[in-house]
Amino acid sequence: MQRLTLDGGIPDNLKGSIVALGNFDGFHLGHQAVVGRAIQRGFHERRPVIVATFDPHPVKFFKPDVPPFRLTTLDQRQALFAHAGADAMLVFHFDKALAVTSAEDFVCEVLAKQIGAVGVVTGDDFTFGRGRKGDVEALRTLGERSGIVAEAVAPVSLGDLRISSGRIREALEAGDTAVATKLMSRDFAIEGVVQDGDKRGRDLGYPTANLELGDFQRPKYGIYAVRVTLEDGSEHPGVASLGVRPTFEPPRELLEAHLFGFDGDLYGQRIEVALHAFIREEMKFDSADALVAHMRKDEATARKLLALD
Repeated sequence: MQRLTLDGGIPDNLKGSIVALGNFDGFHLGHQAVVGRAIQRGFHERRPVIVATFDPHPVKFFKPDVPPFRLTTLDQRQALFAHAGADAMLVFHFDKALAVTSAEDFVCEVLAKQIGAVGVVTGDDFTFGRGRKGDVEALRTLGERSGIVAEAVAPVSLGDLRISSGRIREALEAGDTAVATKLMSRDFAIEGVVQDGDKRGRDLGYPTANLELGDFQRPKYGIYAVRVTLEDGSEHPGVASLGVRPTFEPPRELLEAHLFGFDGDLYGQRIEVALHAFIREEMKFDSADALVAHMRKDEATARKLLALD
């Protein structure tokens, strides 16, 4: 799948595309419905499909001091869009120039002329343009002037669960991985490069791959059953500690994943740790022996949750 930017231009073979337009952070069931509709249109109209997203998130641009809330990196989104069947991902760099672009210019100049879109699909709550003055009705009206057929996908429901990125963040903060998984149709996963740590885990018999949390949403601190995907595509079950390691000084926020039965060197590798189930909150132990004893219990619980035993 190609990753595009406006500065880099749109290749001729992707002109005349159907564009799925939104931020799509988390790529939950509602986002999947929007992208799925764009792909459906692309198939029937025999046109390429581009999924357009924003980086940084508009909220981060307007409120740079907001706590971390990202659910997916661009790399994760690209993989998810490709798996859904899109041909390319277009990344709008959200800066001051884009923020002050009028709704009319965004549709007539950016979507129509620069991208060459002939169709656009969004969620029904999508807003755009300076001051967020553009909505789905404006998109339809302005699109007609430029030869773009725009449509909005109705909200997707899942029983009584409200499907939104905000609801996923709330679930993660509460340690409710089951709800987050239902809304995204997959486990929430943190991606990053394995850091060289202090090797305390190895000394305790539980070597770990350590990741900084960066801009990711902070789930509830604690112990999780996880599935870890390595650069070679292999997946490994394990158990992870996410938090500030209260037993050790000084406190340091980390995601530390122990992969069952794995003995390779992961330093410098980009891996993805999917949080399958919350086991317990962080605890401070009086001794290394007490910590190890509890780690063995956590491993047994994780194996059951991952259906390994």
